[in-house]
Amino acid sequence: MKTSKIILYDEPTVPEIQLKKLAKFIVDIFPVEIETRDNFFQNSNQKIFKKIASARVFDLKKPFKIHVPITDEIQTEVQNKDVSNREEMNLYDGFELQKIASEYISKEENQIDTLHIIFTNKLTCTFDESDFRYHARAMIGSNPAIISTSGIIEAPAKPKQYYLDLTTDFTRERVEEIKAKYKGEFLEYNDPRISEILEGYLLQAIMYYETGNAFCENKECRLYNAHWQKDLLDLQLKNKKLCMKHDKDLKELNQS
Repeated sequence: MKTSKIILYDEPTVPEIQLKKLAKFIVDIFPVEIETRDNFFQNSNQKIFKKIASARVFDLKKPFKIHVPITDEIQTEVQNKDVSNREEMNLYDGFELQKIASEYISKEENQIDTLHIIFTNKLTCTFDESDFRYHARAMIGSNPAIISTSGIIEAPAKPKQYYLDLTTDFTRERVEEIKAKYKGEFLEYNDPRISEILEGYLLQAIMYYETGNAFCENKECRLYNAHWQKDLLDLQLKNKKLCMKHDKDLKELNQS
């Protein structure tokens, strides 16, 4: 492996992350040194908050354009509030956020053998040239890798019937009623299953950095990019296995 050390950065607004447990998950699989740290964006230079606010996305149908933030927007980043209220949720260009993060990693730690993995509550998204619109993403790969807890909730789609039920009535009461009807079939904010789900995304982030291959096409592999919540829950909570190819790749990595 080219990676000898992995640094995990916490997101304090999401206590379900269980950073120490995730660190153990990594060292049980990979022969690396592991270090855990506090929130990356809250412990960097204070100037970072203005840059983060500038990475917000306001038009889902246009490529990214740097936003000039106002004081209130910058203050929102400083406060780093819980984002479980969708009506108050901001979207961020994932690659721009990754670029900003890389600027605040010291030269001593910005080495090929040190992989930085940042957990964040910010909803990361990327612009897709195939349909000319932004899409929510759970993970932005490479180094630093960014894993969005909001992304794992918002990016994979809920059951089709859930959306059909919503088309009849958008009142808050009706939405809560429908959520209760499908409870357990998709991730929610403050969901106790989040930490276990994050194990799969950690595997994806590490394997991507090591091999350059983002996802697996095999729907039975833990490295598969699940587009539906059902697939995500089945893969990361029930199956928890790699396909034969990636199991072999993992063994070879650990021997290199």
